[in-house]
Amino acid sequence: MSLAMSKSAREAFLADVHVGIIAIPRTDGGPMAVPIWYDYEPGGDVRIITNLGSRKGKLLQQAERISLVAQTEQLPYQYVSVEGPFRTTPTQPDELLAMAIRYLGDKQGRAYADASSDGGDSVVVHLTPERWLSVDYGQA
Repeated sequence: MSLAMSKSAREAFLADVHVGIIAIPRTDGGPMAVPIWYDYEPGGDVRIITNLGSRKGKLLQQAERISLVAQTEQLPYQYVSVEGPFRTTPTQPDELLAMAIRYLGDKQGRAYADASSDGGDSVVVHLTPERWLSVDYGQA
């Protein structure tokens, strides 16, 4: 019996709010893997916001493909992992606000977005999922 999720189940899982782990290749060791906020709508790209001046941002400028995994931490365990090419676009204030509200709720999200609204070198990373892995132990 396969524990892999159906396409619709894995897309719905990825669209839920989870803290993701992004993995970015690097030349001096294994990939950098760190927690990150993300957003996803079924059938679209995974969107991540980061600064180009950060360690993640610097590695992204050298990479062609990245991965992201989201998981549950309670039984029944589930995860979805995606990998693929990406592109970046400048972050718009409404994108940052939407991401902050998604993870922090309205009041704290607005405060976070206001404190982060100086723009700078913030970009939206658009990861196009080409490879998917998923497991749902609730199917066992």
